[in-house]
Order: sequence, then C-alpha cells, then structure tokens
Amino acid sequence: MKQRQVEVLAPAGSFESMKAAIAAGADAVYIGGSQFGARAYADNLDEDHMLEAINYAHLHGASLYMTVNTLVKEKELDSLFDYLNPYYMAGLDAVIVQDMGVFTYIREHFPDLDIHASTQMTITGAEGASLLKKMGASRVVTARELSLEEIARIHREVGVEIESFVHGALCYCYSGQCLLSSLIGGRSGNRGRCAQPCRLPYDVRKDGHSCQPRDERYVMSLKDLCVLDILPDILEAGVYSLKIEGRMKSPRYTAGVVSIYRKYVDRYLKSGRKGYHVDPRDKKILLDLFDRGGFTDGYYVQHNGRDMAALKEKPAFRQGNQELFEYLDAAYVNAELKEPVTGSLVVEEGKPVSLVLSCIDPDGENVTVQTEGTVVMTAQNQPMTEDKLRKQIQKTGNTPFQFTDLTISTVGNVFLPVQALNELRRTSLEKLERELLGKYRRESGKRETDDRSEKKTPKEMELHVLLDTPDGFDTVLELESVRELQLEADGFEPDQWSAYAFSCHEAGKRCVLALPVIFRTEAIRFFEKNWQYLTEARFDGLLVRSMEEIVYVKKKGFSIPLFGDHNLYVFNQTAKKTYDQMGLTRQTLPLELNSQELEQLGCRGMELVAYGYLPVMTSAQCIQKTTDRCTHRPGLLRMRDRTGKDLTVKNRCTFCYNTIYNPSPLSLLGQEHLIHRLAPDAIRLQFTWETKEQIRQIVQAYSAVFLEGKTGQIPFTDITRGHFKRGVE
Repeated sequence: MKQRQVEVLAPAGSFESMKAAIAAGADAVYIGGSQFGARAYADNLDEDHMLEAINYAHLHGASLYMTVNTLVKEKELDSLFDYLNPYYMAGLDAVIVQDMGVFTYIREHFPDLDIHASTQMTITGAEGASLLKKMGASRVVTARELSLEEIARIHREVGVEIESFVHGALCYCYSGQCLLSSLIGGRSGNRGRCAQPCRLPYDVRKDGHSCQPRDERYVMSLKDLCVLDILPDILEAGVYSLKIEGRMKSPRYTAGVVSIYRKYVDRYLKSGRKGYHVDPRDKKILLDLFDRGGFTDGYYVQHNGRDMAALKEKPAFRQGNQELFEYLDAAYVNAELKEPVTGSLVVEEGKPVSLVLSCIDPDGENVTVQTEGTVVMTAQNQPMTEDKLRKQIQKTGNTPFQFTDLTISTVGNVFLPVQALNELRRTSLEKLERELLGKYRRESGKRETDDRSEKKTPKEMELHVLLDTPDGFDTVLELESVRELQLEADGFEPDQWSAYAFSCHEAGKRCVLALPVIFRTEAIRFFEKNWQYLTEARFDGLLVRSMEEIVYVKKKGFSIPLFGDHNLYVFNQTAKKTYDQMGLTRQTLPLELNSQELEQLGCRGMELVAYGYLPVMTSAQCIQKTTDRCTHRPGLLRMRDRTGKDLTVKNRCTFCYNTIYNPSPLSLLGQEHLIHRLAPDAIRLQFTWETKEQIRQIVQAYSAVFLEGKTGQIPFTDITRGHFKRGVE
C-alpha cells in the first residue's frame, strides 16, 4: 500500500468500530482478535470477522494492525502459529507486540509480517528503538511519557517509523511497568485485563496526616490526552502514526475523534504550520464525546504536573449532545462505504454476454477484470432495453462497490433471463474483489519449530540481596550466607560506589549496581556525569531494567556482565533466548507466573524474587508534586485505598519518577519445597525501608530455610504470596 505522509491510526474494539473509523477517514485501524490482545474485555473479533475486517480495510484503502500485545506463557506460544497464519495469508499489515518471545517467534515464522513494538515495551529512547529496529521492528510505539525532544532524537538517530499516542486515556504508570491491578485484584494489565485501580480515590498521607483536599482524592486519574493545539510540533518531531486510544469505546466515539484528527492532519498537510489553527468548537465536540475532567496535552511539553490529573471524580451523568451523536451515526457509524467502479456491458445476439469492470486500487493503479456469461438469446417478442440491463447490473447491494459509470452496447434483438444478468454481475464483482485483494495475499508462514527447552546443570542456590539505600549495607555485609549485593544506583552516592564494591569483595561477596527502571534524559545525564565512578568501581555486573540500558552500556564500550530484572519479562523460553542474544548473562523470573508456570518455563540460570515490597507502578507523575510541591528530595508518602490498605510511594528524584509499592511484602517462606523443585540459581531479597534488625532477621530466616534446611520466620505477619500460587489469567 502506498506510503502516506502521516497516518491517522484509529482504535477498534469491534467490527462496527472498525467500519466507522475507516468511514471517518482513518488511514489504519488497530484491533484485537480472540487471543493475545491487551483489551480482553473489548468485543474482539473471531477468525471469520477478522478476515472480513482485513479485506474490508484493504478494499477501502486502509491498513489493519492486529494487537498481539500481551505477555505469552510458555504453554501458549505453540498456539500462536495456527492463530496468526490465516491472517498472515490474508494480508494482515502488521502485528503490535509486547513479548520479546512473540517478537522473535513472528520474525522467524512470519518473515513478511511487519512488527510494531508496543508501547507496553516501555521504549523511552533512541537506544531501545535502535535495538528493536535492528531485530526487525518496522515501527516503535513510544512510551506516552516522552517529550518532543526525546521523540525527535529517536527520529534523528534511528530512522524507524514512530507511532505516538495523540488522543484518549492516559495510564498513570509507564505502560508495561504496572502490576497494581495484577497484585491487588489478580487482573493483569500485561494480559489485557487491567481493572484500572488508578481511577479510584486515594487518601495521600504524610507522617500520618492527609495532605490533599477531600474533593481531590483521584490523584492517579489523569485527564484524557488531546494534542490538537500542538499537532504540528508532534509531526515535526518525527511522529508518523498518530495513535488514538479507545478500543473499549463506542463506534460513535471512534468516528467522532477520527473525523476531527483527519480534519486537522489534512489542514496541516495542505497549509503547513502557518495555515494551522484549531477551532474551539472542535475541541468542544471531543469533550462532548468523552470528558474525564478536561484535556491535557500530556507529556510532550512537560515532564509531569498537577494539571494533568483529573483529581475529582468523573461525573456520573452528563447531558449528551444528541445532535452530534445523530450526525456521527448517520455520517460514519451507519454509513456503507462503496468503492467507485466503471463498467462496460456488451450484449450481442448469439454470443456470450461480456462485462468489463474497472476500479482504481489504493495505490492508484487501475484494476480491470472481464467476465463472460450466458450466450445471449434472440428475443421472441420485445428485445431487452438498455434501461433494464442497466437496472440489473447496477444493483451492487451489500458489495463494497458502486457504479459511477456503466456503458452498454447491444447488438441485435437481445434477451437474457434476469437470473443470468444477476449471476454475471455477482461473478464479476467477486472477481474484481479477488483481484484487488490478491496483491495482499501471502503463502503460509513457516511452521517449523525449534526446541525451546534449555538443559542447564543445576547449581547450588545462592542468596542475593537488593538494597534501596545504604542503611542495611553493613548489616548484610556481615551475613555470610549472602553471595551478592545489588545496590540501587540512585540510593548510593556515585563517589562511594568503589568503596561499596571493595567492601563486598573484601567480604567475599559480589557487588552489582542496579540501574533505574526508566532510562531517559535524566538517567543519561546522571551516568554521563558519573561514568568514571562506574568504570572504576569494579562492579561484578549491572542489573538492567530496560533495553535502553543494554544498548547504552555496550555503546560506551564497557565490558561488564548484564543481568535482566523481572520487568524485562521472560514469560517463555523464546523470550529468554532473545534476551540471552541481547547479551544478558542472567535474568530474573517474572512476578506474575505461578509455580507451575515457572516450572514449565524453566528456572535454571534465573533469579527468583522471594521477599520484598514489590513495585506495582513506575510513573513519570509525582504524588508529592501533585498534592503539594516538588521538593527535589526523595521521600516516602502513603496512599490509603478504599479498603484501608496503604501503598507506599517513593519519589526517585535522581531519575524523576515515582515508584509505588504493594501494601504487603512478598514472602515465599513456606514455599521452599516448590522453590527447590524449580531450582533457580538464586533467590533475591529486596529491601526498601526495613530497619537494620528486620533486614538481619529476614536474611537469617531465608538462609536457614533455603540454604540450611532449618526453620525460619520473618518479623511480619501481613504478607502476600504474590502470584506464586495463583498466577494470572
């Protein structure tokens, strides 16, 4: 299909929404099938309807992308071929992917299918984008939190197609980094089942006291994104595809939003920045379609801010703009798109009737088909008139075509049964449709599969400790059972890194620096400033949490082992092998698989988180700034939910993001028989704000139970098993 200057990309949670989006001017539509999609509760399409949708989009000059953007468990991966192959053969334009195992699988089995790296991959910089492009991604969907400057850098340095969100709901958390819905309710956002706990009220407390007005408790509910005012800036930063959010919304909403963005994209393309202006009435239309408390232009021009949060509850009832709704229904939702066709009918006595049809395809090429039908008979009474012939041939009914011109030539006293004319018309239109769609068809994908299982020799299990701050460092150093200390980069002063690593080595322990969860401009500045400290510290490895960090470290020419953390998700063996090939020498098991699924995955060569307050959100927003002001000092707040549970919030000012933690710490004491059967290389204890004595007791308990076969107990009773027993759907 011909490359466009800009793509208006519409959401579709149903077949009806897909049709409405294309009628309203969408260049492309993204939609979910019956499996592997991040909107499990949308009206996703079964195979027949998906195939019909692919054909519909192509006949009307649009592209169709399918969401395959969930994390896929080991036992599910084998079903991916049979699921995707019919769509691949029908000409599916691209798949949107989060799981690196799925990414590699599709690259191998469906080599001609474009892969779009989902926003769930949390791509925040040129480093991650370049890695994905090298691996075969044709497009990167950026994290919603990126600034115009950061997007422009990706465009400038990588040259990959960029897709960015321009309208609709904003997640509070970096997409792909949220476990809140999963851990508190069992509904995983990584599996398409987010329960949207960020839209609920929270009482923010500091030192036991509430620190926000009673009517501003929706601190994590962000306003919807609308970028009409800065659309030229976004396009000039290098964004190619303008993505509208809303697969859970109605066809009417989809059509309305698409029609507005189509209008302003065309205005910019025609008149440039000088001729670009936004009519306030159009923004009012968008608010009439959905209003959570006003719009925000998001993160493109600001890192975060109180004005981006709705703060108040969304009104339960709003008077609808009935006139607008009726217009959208008539113009787009109920519209039947027809492609213009010209025809030439030749009816000559004694010869087969002939119909030639022509149509201009989306690439501007003329497609012509010719069909012959029944031999024309001699009229016994009155010859068939041109008007009657025209009337029958032009009845295109529910086909995607409509005649704009039909020439008719008759020779002799002609007669044809109406049934014969109907059959000629039907056969000709079907032939034209096949010809138009033929250019999209592919041969079957490659079914051959490799053995994904890995046979690794069991190792004696080690005990590792991750420390958020230096408070417990000396305590852990004294505990002989700990083989490795992992230090958060923003919690330990860079000019002391060498001293900490030296102390670990003196105590016979390895020392690893844990890099930030989000690696953006702030992180690059930090490591550029402190690079000498890092190279001189003699760390035994780096715990990496993003693809940006993998590339950044290698580009710097720094040869050091890289270990992947649990948020570089390894749900299947193919994902594990993919990260191995990226250069990770050890990986961390994901937090959302249960023990049975971990066993199917295989845990040898991996690290298992067995204790700690688990991070459930990483956000560019700052609760401290929203409820008070930015202090530029790390600190802790508590957010009390409706059940009375307190989620602790830490503002990580060095890298300018918030980490929100689960109310209860994970403890896998009591599960040692299962963990020994899984045989990970190491178990990890993560410490955040525990006291020195609590740290000592917890390490000693795990050491006794897991390394010595004795009994042990931690100093907490309010604990969680996380997903170790229950997993996620």
